[in-house]
Amino acid sequence: MPTIRIGTRRSALALAQSGMMQRAIAAAMSLPIEEVVLVEIVTTGDQIQDRRLMEVGGKALFTKEIEEALLDGRVDIAVHSMKDVPAEQPPGLTIAAIPEREDARDAFISRDFDTLEALPHGGRLGTASLRRQAQALTLRPDLQIEMLRGNIDTRLRRAAEGDFDAILLAASGLNRLGRAESVRGYLSLDAFLPAPGQGALALQTREGDTNHDWVRALDDRDTRLAVAAERGAMTALEGSCRTAVGAHATVAGSTLSLTTEMLAPDGSARWRRSGHIDLTGPDAEDRARTLGLELGGQVHAAAGDQRVAV
Repeated sequence: MPTIRIGTRRSALALAQSGMMQRAIAAAMSLPIEEVVLVEIVTTGDQIQDRRLMEVGGKALFTKEIEEALLDGRVDIAVHSMKDVPAEQPPGLTIAAIPEREDARDAFISRDFDTLEALPHGGRLGTASLRRQAQALTLRPDLQIEMLRGNIDTRLRRAAEGDFDAILLAASGLNRLGRAESVRGYLSLDAFLPAPGQGALALQTREGDTNHDWVRALDDRDTRLAVAAERGAMTALEGSCRTAVGAHATVAGSTLSLTTEMLAPDGSARWRRSGHIDLTGPDAEDRARTLGLELGGQVHAAAGDQRVAV
């Protein structure tokens, strides 16, 4: 039997991300790579490719089956994209480590155009993200938003074949798959505030199973604090596939700064708040989350219910 079993989705991106963690965990534990194995699990979210996630149950469809394998003891660690992890952990599970974050920005991909501004009037923009839809329409209300699901290679192929004038993807996934050459440009963190946790990975375990060398080696303090703030905002904003929500935090020295927002799905309105805290002293992670809850609460109070009905 292997020493450690890592549960992962079967997509190319998930396997690339989990493979990175497999090698890092083996190194931290001084184990041969054969002792740390990947267990591929097909999730409901991977099986549904023709509809928006909000129509069929939300992002939890990418984590549910893997979490069940953790709870059943079939795997020991789950690797998720943090932006797919629901705000509340299932009873008995915890996020043991959050490695250093990749690029949090969104990437602009197009066969024929260099920027979002250069798209023709009424241009076709491919995305399944309500957040990206709303942010794009805030800048370009004339654009036609068309649903785009599928793995990264499928999305890049459709963009290259001209099915869309442009598509938007997370830069982190393209970088981890070695596909950064497809990017025409990166969207600013101001105009396209990322999804909470975008670019970060979550290493999930059973509660009480976190006292390992790999946890101490892989957990990145600054990323954990930033993600705590962003997920606090997500909780306050009821962030899901049915709401257009963005949040991004940075840590510089002893200061954590957070900006969070909610948008009307059609891009006609935008509500945003920013703030910062001093991280010195105890309970920094709790205070980062509290900042997110407070700023997210202020945005929610101003915006009201902006959920899309399904």
